[in-house]
Amino acid sequence: MTLADFNQLPVEQAREELRTCCASTRWATEVAARRPYPGIDPLLSVSDAVLAVLTWDDVLEALAAHPRIGQRVTGGDRESAWSRREQSGMDDSPDDVRAALAEANADYEERFGHVFLIFASGRSDVEMLAAARERLGNDEAAERRVVHGELTKIVRLRLERLFG
Repeated sequence: MTLADFNQLPVEQAREELRTCCASTRWATEVAARRPYPGIDPLLSVSDAVLAVLTWDDVLEALAAHPRIGQRVTGGDRESAWSRREQSGMDDSPDDVRAALAEANADYEERFGHVFLIFASGRSDVEMLAAARERLGNDEAAERRVVHGELTKIVRLRLERLFG
């Protein structure tokens, strides 16, 4: 899909296209409402601005659509394909690292109440495991800032894939 095509979509269809990049209803609604976009950079700027002001409940809605790091994503839809590609650093991961990451995911979810989110593109399994363990030491406020930043990087990458 081109950005010009996206600009012409009915509002509901535009929101659905955007929700493959970020599952926050508020984000998708606000980004769709600010069309037309003359280029990818203005779209990314609006996306960043909207992401920056999402409530924590909006972020949790987005997080609910993300698989756990290391979880093999199935499905033939665009979002599943992107998740598999983004987590390709796990493709050849040995069983002991997978088990350690599953444990870190569980510890993280118990501590923070949501999935561990990390910009996984270009990161190895060991790097993601180390990040999960390190972030377990964050307090709630610090971790929320990290999650916002990671979500912003993921959404930017997905928007660039969708319209690049």
